[in-house]
Amino acid sequence: MTGPLSAILGSGLLGVFCIASVEKIFPAPPSHIVLLFLGMTAAPGLDRLELLLLVTVAGSTLGSLFWYAMGLRLGEARADAFVKRFGRYVFLPLSTYRKLAETYRRKAFVASLVAQLIPTVRNYLGIGAGALRLPVLAFASATLLGATIWNSAFLVIGYLMRGTDHNPVSIGFRIIAIVVLVEATFFLVLRYRSTRRRRAELAGG
Repeated sequence: MTGPLSAILGSGLLGVFCIASVEKIFPAPPSHIVLLFLGMTAAPGLDRLELLLLVTVAGSTLGSLFWYAMGLRLGEARADAFVKRFGRYVFLPLSTYRKLAETYRRKAFVASLVAQLIPTVRNYLGIGAGALRLPVLAFASATLLGATIWNSAFLVIGYLMRGTDHNPVSIGFRIIAIVVLVEATFFLVLRYRSTRRRRAELAGG
């Protein structure tokens, strides 16, 4: 992984921006591994680290707006069909997408913000935001804030590991185990709350 990343980074901040944008469209490699690598290798000082944060957040937000525009163009029904057909190729099952879209209807800004802190979800929730016609300013603001939190965490961790023998790939996979656990917990809570609400609606009806 470090070979291709190093080659892209040879183009400077433009390369960093492209990495951050493309990662939001297709997360391979995962963003936390990329950000760890950037923090370890591309930030000789705090001023450079701050610049990397600004560039990666801008790229990440642009990538999310790509999916927002896709959802806006497709509309709700066609977005469902799109995810059903292609979601499995980008780690987005239709059932997961529908649960997220349901959450969006109730708490749009909060859902956008929290989504930026959850792997996989952070990449594709923009489809639902666009399909449900969430105001673009609210979506972009929440995405910007969430991406700032996410990116700064991994950039700083990478920065603090400079000069050590730690391998960003091996550390990245350990972090994957943690974030997958967080992601699973998120979906279990989402499913539990959805089940409770349906039961309440049936009891009330």
